[in-house]
Amino acid sequence: MTRSQLRLAAAALVVAIVVIAANALDHLPSNLRTQIDGERAALTASQSQFGAIRTQVNDQVTAAPDLFNALPFGQQLPERMSVASGELRTAADDVDQLTRIEKHNRRSDRQQVETLVADERKTRAQALGDAAAIEKEAAHWVDASAHLPQQIPEMERNYQAIHNFDFAPIAADVQRAENDWPEKKSDLDARLDAERAIVTQTGTRWQSTADLRRKAAAGVLTGTDAATLLAFEDTLQTSAADLPRKAGELKTLSAQLYTSWDQLLVDMKTHDGAYEQKIRTVRTHLADAAAKSGDVSSDEQWNTVPQSTYDGMRNDLGMAIEHKPAGQYDSEAEHVAQPAGFAYVAPYSQGSNQYGYWDHRDGRDFWVFYGQYALLRDLLSNHDYRPFDRYEWENYRTYSSRGQTYYGQDGSSNSPKYGTQGTITQNRYSSSTYAKSGGFRDSQYASKSGSYRSSQYASPSVRDPNADHSPKTFGHGAAPAAPAPRSYRPAAPRSAPRSFGRHR
Repeated sequence: MTRSQLRLAAAALVVAIVVIAANALDHLPSNLRTQIDGERAALTASQSQFGAIRTQVNDQVTAAPDLFNALPFGQQLPERMSVASGELRTAADDVDQLTRIEKHNRRSDRQQVETLVADERKTRAQALGDAAAIEKEAAHWVDASAHLPQQIPEMERNYQAIHNFDFAPIAADVQRAENDWPEKKSDLDARLDAERAIVTQTGTRWQSTADLRRKAAAGVLTGTDAATLLAFEDTLQTSAADLPRKAGELKTLSAQLYTSWDQLLVDMKTHDGAYEQKIRTVRTHLADAAAKSGDVSSDEQWNTVPQSTYDGMRNDLGMAIEHKPAGQYDSEAEHVAQPAGFAYVAPYSQGSNQYGYWDHRDGRDFWVFYGQYALLRDLLSNHDYRPFDRYEWENYRTYSSRGQTYYGQDGSSNSPKYGTQGTITQNRYSSSTYAKSGGFRDSQYASKSGSYRSSQYASPSVRDPNADHSPKTFGHGAAPAAPAPRSYRPAAPRSAPRSFGRHR
């Protein structure tokens, strides 16, 4: 063999070695192949278990056709079993696809295998869970039918619990709430009427099944009659449990009308890949809708949140990220971030509400909280309240009507006033974890130290650490302190109490 031929042979050998090595690496990992084998075995076992359940249920139905044909469960049985069977077929399709991928044996299919294995396990478990629920319910009806005579005393107890249910306490709560919040009357009445209807309907059915109960006690019921009585027994048991639960829910809803609350984002941080927000919840409970003061309380806690939640509120430090006014249910809370406290302001045309009033001074209209709500004001403003004028509040109302967040504008710097980028926020929350970690330096309006006092937009007196920093000038990064409530100034006539703290 010539030298040239030897070189060609060596090159071919190198290429072959490289190809063999590459093919050796381009395989599915052994742990995934093991998982595929395990899913095939698990599917076979699940199919066998499902078949046994279906056979058992079919045998029960065949043995008592009148019973199951008259029961809602029996009427729904074919569709429920079909759904479970379809889920198992989907799992089988996933296993078939895994087997095809396994034969190709490509490492590049690793992600697809992991996804299919997870989907197959979930679908297979769902199918078996649904089948087991069917099996359990079928066995329940068979057992209940066999012991129906012994169930009559329990039916009597449940009926008496429903028939004797005391609506007086909840009816009193509802009546009081309807008087205070008339706009909720139709909803509260509907909920209370639905509960009373349970008692009425139960009484009607109790009378109509008297003969069946006598036959059941004597053990002479037919399958159809047994199904009717069993269905009623199930209704009695459910209603006896539902009445006090629904009454409790109605009591809770009525009570929610007397409390306003805000959730403020007062701090945020990231640590070891975790995203955390500090939420201050400020609640004001009213003794009644016409009360001129309420009990204000607050609590704070750090919450770990998904990154998407953290990022979505990154600009809302110091804002009320949720607000629920008095006269509304908790489920009706507003979820668009807004400057804290703005929601408690009365429309200018109204003049005042129980929280405060519009005052006119030096040619400007601005909002003043009453003294009895000083704690509410301070909690919402982080103890740095700055009255806002009518122009600013009307701009906020415009944004709010569009479902948009209002961040305001500092007239002296053309920067935002509220939210993470806001000049007021950077002063109010200068001692927050967010500020101390340098969060405010991302803002073009941030001070070097995270405090508004050293900002280029602050007045000389504000920058002076020895000066009196009580607000003096409104609309220039600081504002006048709220004047004390004047007893000689009567509040403007109020509209119906339900308007307090709500947008119009």
